[in-house]
Amino acid sequence: MNFINQAFAAEEKTSMTTAAPTTAETTTTATTAVADSSASAAGMAGSADPLFMNIAMVLLMGLMFYLLLIRPQQKRYKEHNEMLGMLDRGSKVITQGGLVGVIEKKISDSEVVIDFGNGVKMSVMRSYILGRYEDSVRANIANDASQKKDKSSK
Repeated sequence: MNFINQAFAAEEKTSMTTAAPTTAETTTTATTAVADSSASAAGMAGSADPLFMNIAMVLLMGLMFYLLLIRPQQKRYKEHNEMLGMLDRGSKVITQGGLVGVIEKKISDSEVVIDFGNGVKMSVMRSYILGRYEDSVRANIANDASQKKDKSSK
């Protein structure tokens, strides 16, 4: 757009002169118009670079969000669903509330009955089961055989 305005202004200059322009004046005007248009084209290329950089930064931020937040969460969700699918009757589980019990029966695909002991049975949604009790609790370090060896050698 800038190029068109500059060319139009150069054309008006040449038409305003009362005398007929010589070939030297025409060449000079054409050279000036071409020089001005190449300068404006360089300015347009320079203004496109920040736009490209902004778009690249937005895309980079989106990629970082995907790699750092979305993808790991999807992986955990998939692993949790696989673990829930493997649970069956008699599995000792821990709930999100920290209650430990044994799955007594399956009511539906999303609900099970858990026996918490002393005749306490509750219907629990499968999504509220954190995992198997054995996987959640670490081995007791105080009863570790390597610890006893170290104490006896002292």
